[in-house]
Parts: sequence; C-alpha cells; structure tokens
Amino acid sequence: MQSIIVVGLSHKTAPVEIRERFSFTREGLEDGLVTLASKGRIEECMIVSTCNRVEVYAVSENADTCVENVKAFLSEFHSIPVDAFSPYLYVSTGHMAVRHFYKVASGIDSMVVGEPQILGQIKQAYKTAVIKGTAGLILNRLSHSAFFVAKRVRTETGIGSRAVSVSYVAVELAKRIFDKLTRRKVLLIGSGEMAELAARNLIKAGIGELIIASRNYENAALLAERLNGKPIMFEEIFYSLKDVDIIITAAGSTDFILKPQHVKEALKLRNNEPMFMIDIAVPRDIDPRIGELADIYLYDIDDLKNVLDENIKSRRDNAGKAEEIIAEVEKAFQAWLNGLKVVPAIIDLKRRFEQIKISEVERALAKLDNYSDKDKDVIRLMASRIIGKILHGPLTNLKKEASTSRGALYVDSVKKLFELETEIMLITEEEEDEATLQDWN
Repeated sequence: MQSIIVVGLSHKTAPVEIRERFSFTREGLEDGLVTLASKGRIEECMIVSTCNRVEVYAVSENADTCVENVKAFLSEFHSIPVDAFSPYLYVSTGHMAVRHFYKVASGIDSMVVGEPQILGQIKQAYKTAVIKGTAGLILNRLSHSAFFVAKRVRTETGIGSRAVSVSYVAVELAKRIFDKLTRRKVLLIGSGEMAELAARNLIKAGIGELIIASRNYENAALLAERLNGKPIMFEEIFYSLKDVDIIITAAGSTDFILKPQHVKEALKLRNNEPMFMIDIAVPRDIDPRIGELADIYLYDIDDLKNVLDENIKSRRDNAGKAEEIIAEVEKAFQAWLNGLKVVPAIIDLKRRFEQIKISEVERALAKLDNYSDKDKDVIRLMASRIIGKILHGPLTNLKKEASTSRGALYVDSVKKLFELETEIMLITEEEEDEATLQDWN
C-alpha cells in the first residue's frame, strides 16, 4: 500500500548554518522536483523550503527505499555527504507524516507558534509541484485537507489573534536595544515578503527613517513607494552603514553581504555609536564574525527562539485546541486513504455484475414471445434490483472495513473470489466518486 513520507530538517533539529546549506531557490526547487521525481520508488513528491525548514513529502509503496532515495537526492543536489546531515534529519511515515504536515501548515510547528506566513509558503510549494506534475491524487488530497485544517485552526482558536511573526520579534528586539525608535534610521536589505513585514512593523514602531536596498533596484523602489521609504542602489549599502542605527537583512544571498571590514569602517565614522543588526535570511546575509565587534548587537534567525512574550504564550495556550482539530481531520484523511484500497475493487465488482446482468437478461428476453417493451423494462429493472440487493451488504461491509487494518485482506479476498483485476492508482476521481454512491436503485 502507498504511504506518505516526510524527510526534513527544521529549526527544531538543525542550526541555521546547516539549514542554509539546504535552502532551495525558486528555480532550484523546480529543478529539484523533476530530479526527485525521477528517483525510484517515488510516485509523488513536493518540496517545502523556508527559512526555518526544508522538507520533502513523498508518496511511495516502499517507504524505506523512498527515504534513502530522498537522502541521496538532498546529498547530490546540494553537494553535501549524507553522513554530514543525517543527524539533523527527521523522518515520519503514514499517519505521523500526515499529522506533521497539518501542524506545519497550521503554524503549530513554527518557531513562532501560529505565524501565518508558512501557509502561503506551503501553498506555493504545492502549486509548484502541481505545475511540474509531481503532485498526484494523494498529495492533492493531503494538501487541500491541510489548507482546511489551517483555516479551521485560524478561525476556531485564538492562535492567530495576536500578531507575532519572525519580523515582529525582530522589531521587539530592536526596542530592547533602543528605548525609542523615533529618531532611529533603519536600513532594510531585501524586498521580499519577510523584508516588507519587518518594514511595516518598524513603521508601526515609529522609526525616524527607512532606507531600502535590493539587488533589483526596481523592487526596492516599489517597496519604498508603498512604505514611504527611500530606495538606494545595492552598491550604496556600504556607504550608508555609517548613517543607520538598525539593519535588518532578508535578502537570502548566496554569500555574505555584510562583512567585518565594512562594519569596522562604519563604526569608526560613527564614533563607535552602537549598531543593531538582525539577519532573518536563510542563507544568512551578515557574516557572524561581525557579532564579535564591540558596539555591535547581531542576532540571526535562531537567536529569535529565545525571545518569548505574552503573545507567543497565548498562541501556545491555544495549541491544544488546534491539536484536536488536526486529529479530527487526520482521522478523516486516513479513512479516505485507506478507502483507496477498496475503491477499484468496488468499481470492478459492480461492473462485473452489471455485465452478467445485461448478458443474461438479454439472452432470456430473446427467448420470450409476445412481450411488450414495457414488460421487458420491468424485467430489466427487476434484475438490477436483485443484483443491487445481493451486493448491498458486501459493498457496505467492504467500505466499512476500508478504514481498518483488515481492509487489504477484504480487498484481496474479493479480487480472488470474483477474479477481479484492479490497479488502485488507475482509477479516476469520477470513478472514486462513483464508488461512494448508493448501489443500484
């Protein structure tokens, strides 16, 4: 039977210096999906890559081989030996993988519990898998059920009632370094979603001036226009360091943007006035050696784990209710997944009896004389009802047993008794719906 598998690493199992080595760019994600799907024993796959996690979701009939192939893919794609990252990996299969996915989608597994950005990132990962043709029947159903879970958790619990996100926590740290932000100049490096969230929180905090830099100047200009900031060319970053008090980076560069020599020069020109830096990018944008300089307060994304406030506590207090919702939907999904074993058998069994009915009724009618078309219709209807009544009990029990450990045994027995040839994954969604309808009237 096909099983759902997740192989990944996250902020809970791996430090940022490990996670950043496995980050996928958008183009890399697309290429990676194609490569991963070509591996043996992987029928469906999807890759979720964020600043806090890299996870591969797969569907396979051989979980052990699938896991080894996923590890080999990560190793080959990122040019890192398997032994170097295996200690940081977690693997879940079956219902545990499903439950994990629901927790991730609803924000329960996030660094900041209940943060909403992860759902959008998962939707994008799913969309990419659909476009590249690597998401099939099972991952489609799993993803949409996860979206349903996230919506219920958001609306039925208080887990998202108080604004907390990685960018929000970054601003809270800035407030702890500087009593007031009203006269502080801020340099934001990056123009993506994380950068914009950080900028909006800084504006709410009342900063004096916002300067925005991006490798693409047009993106920086557009963001600056929306936020009433000042865009600069990327090369101007180093000349602006002496004028800013707070630096937040969210560019995710492949190499460090800020290095010790840049900051040492800026500190001299600032007369060693303190500078506060938060690097919320993965891979990191700021060389960690900068944190060793005097008058520099540098935090990376892992440092944010240690920032706890009442908002986070409130969200965690609501996690229990979210877990109940997850368990409820997970049970329904497992019933559907188990039902895939019996759907083809049900469809083939109905077709077999329908063929027998038509053949025998027409043979009998051909031997009868003086019967009107109306009389013949009555005979055909009677035959349909007889077969419907005969099959009603067996089909009902077969569907009922689908959600139990005996489901596969029942399917095998039916296939042998009635000489049915069924392939589970050859069914269409229309046929799946057909199998859930009432038996013959």
